[in-house]
Amino acid sequence: MASRTPSVARPVVAVLVAIFTVVEDEFRVLLIQRSAAPDLGKWAIPGGGLQQDESLDSAAVRKLEEETGVTDVFLEQLYTFGDLDDHTAGGSVAVVYFALVDHTRVRLAERPEWQPDWFPMAELPVLALRNERVLEVARQRITNKLEYTNAAYSLLPQFFTLTDLQGVYESILGRRLDKRNFRRRMLAAELLLGTNRTAKTGRHRPARLYRFASRRPVEF
Repeated sequence: MASRTPSVARPVVAVLVAIFTVVEDEFRVLLIQRSAAPDLGKWAIPGGGLQQDESLDSAAVRKLEEETGVTDVFLEQLYTFGDLDDHTAGGSVAVVYFALVDHTRVRLAERPEWQPDWFPMAELPVLALRNERVLEVARQRITNKLEYTNAAYSLLPQFFTLTDLQGVYESILGRRLDKRNFRRRMLAAELLLGTNRTAKTGRHRPARLYRFASRRPVEF
C-alpha cells in the first residue's frame, strides 16, 4: 500500500495597501488598529486576503476603495515580503502596494472595529507585523518617484499653486527646496499647464493656478 505524503500548509497570501497623503505639510499614512491577534491593538497597514478568482491588482484596488472611497489615484505594486508574519502556519506572503491620495477626497471607512486613522510618518505608533519595514521601503520608493514621474498629481486637487506643489515635495522629502530651482525644474519637465485662474492667500498678490497635463502616471 502506497504511503501517503503528509500535507504541507501553504503560505497565506495577503495584499497590503500603504496609503499616503499630505495634510498641513505633513506626510501621513493611513493605518488600521488591529482588533484581533496577532498584535491586537497595534496599528497596521490595511490589507487582507485574496477573494476567489481575484487578481493581486484587483485586490489592491478593492482594499483602497474600501478604506478611502477612491480608486482613480496613483497605485503601484511595491514589493513582496515573506517574513512579516511569524504566526501563520505555513508562513505568509504579503504583496504590498502603495497609493497616493488627496486627503480632501477621502472618506475613511466607518466601523466599530479595525478603525482607520492618519498618522504622520515622523510620529508613527507601535506597528504590528514588522510594518515599519514596509513603510520605510514605501517612503524610499515614493521619494524616488518624485525624481522622475508626475506621481505628486495624486496628492493634489485639480488646480493648485506652485507653492502647493513644492509643499508636497518638501513634506515627503523632509527638507526645504530652493524655490527658484524647483519651479524651473517643474516647468521644464512639461508636466504642468498654467491656467487663467488665480488664488489669493494672505496679503500676497494672487498666485497663478496650475494643473497637471495628465492625471495618469507619466515619466520625464
